[in-house]
Amino acid sequence: MKKFDLLNSLKYMLVSIAALVVLFPPYVVVVNAFKRTDESSSPFSLPDSFLYLDNFVEVFERADILQAFSNTFIITAVSILGNILLGTMVSYALGRFDFKGKKLVVGAFLFATIIPTITTQVVVFSIIQWLGLFNTLYAPIVLFIGADVLQIYIYLQFIRNIPYELDESAMMDGASLFRIYRSIIFPLLGPATATLVILKTINIYNELYIPYLYMPKRDLVTVSTAIMRFASNNQAQWSYICATILLIMIPTVVLYLFMQRFIFSGITSGSVKG
Repeated sequence: MKKFDLLNSLKYMLVSIAALVVLFPPYVVVVNAFKRTDESSSPFSLPDSFLYLDNFVEVFERADILQAFSNTFIITAVSILGNILLGTMVSYALGRFDFKGKKLVVGAFLFATIIPTITTQVVVFSIIQWLGLFNTLYAPIVLFIGADVLQIYIYLQFIRNIPYELDESAMMDGASLFRIYRSIIFPLLGPATATLVILKTINIYNELYIPYLYMPKRDLVTVSTAIMRFASNNQAQWSYICATILLIMIPTVVLYLFMQRFIFSGITSGSVKG
């Protein structure tokens, strides 16, 4: 007879609880997305039919989902393109050159992470208005385009693993610093770039506060602010909200399923020093 293993039983119990915690919110979203407005008010009960699609039709009409996806794609694509260029250039300068004030620059990136975002919003909002970017797609792009400390750290780990002899060999052949960056450094940062593209895409895609604050115009809706079309101070139309959430979840789930190997390989490769 097999001996009872308390430790293994405890592990399975904890894993099961963790799985329930993770899967419970998607379950609530799915079952409520297919409910009619006159169905059971319990958010945990199953719908009468999973073939009821009127909620999704209503969402497409009232929440401008196609416009939301279009605006979100433009913001995400332009922001990430600029973010990659700035991030790789900053990391190349910090990882390859010694200059006066280098530690100060690195310290500034670290210091920025401990400043509560809410304390700077008045100043940031005033700058956005002064630049004439309020109620335009450029407002979130300007705010998202900057490189953060996590991005700098990951890129630096990769750059430190690239032999400096490649730079010296290119210099001997007459290559400029920009040519070295473009032809040697940037291509070798591919795994790190793929990792950061995925992480930042999900971050920008799910951002609610910035689009809501800086783009209140109706035709500047994004996938995150589209949900607010079905909520007010007095009531919320949960079946429509869940249908909207289900629609906007699909791209991120598909992106993660197809690209998760880049996330893990990129982070682990950058953490191993040669």
